[in-house]
Amino acid sequence: MAKFGLPGRKQAPASPAEQQAAAAVASALAHVPPTMREMRAQAVHRLQVGLFGLAGMLLLVSLANVIMDRAKYIDASAVNTAAPVIEPSATSAKDPLADMGVAPKLPVSANEKPTVTLSPAPPAPAPSVNAPQP
Repeated sequence: MAKFGLPGRKQAPASPAEQQAAAAVASALAHVPPTMREMRAQAVHRLQVGLFGLAGMLLLVSLANVIMDRAKYIDASAVNTAAPVIEPSATSAKDPLADMGVAPKLPVSANEKPTVTLSPAPPAPAPSVNAPQP
């Protein structure tokens, strides 16, 4: 009955070896509270881990900040040096669509006349044999 956790007769270990084994099991299961020295060591260890973690995060954020600042600085200097200086001309200020080729160029002065070039119309498609005739 003792196997199933039911109350019953307890048998004392017969030999000294069995008694030592039973004592070892009982002592392994018994809770021994930590001493003051062990508690202090645990507290110091937790404090060290926390401070190293905090320092690691501070280092990581600082490194990310330096990288972002350098990237912004390089982008700002690259834009300033890479952009060519374009002097505005009279025609581009007056007619930007003509500069892009979307609209025909208009005369800037009275002496210039607009040039119109017409392209030939595409040929008409041949009537199909099956199509109904009107």
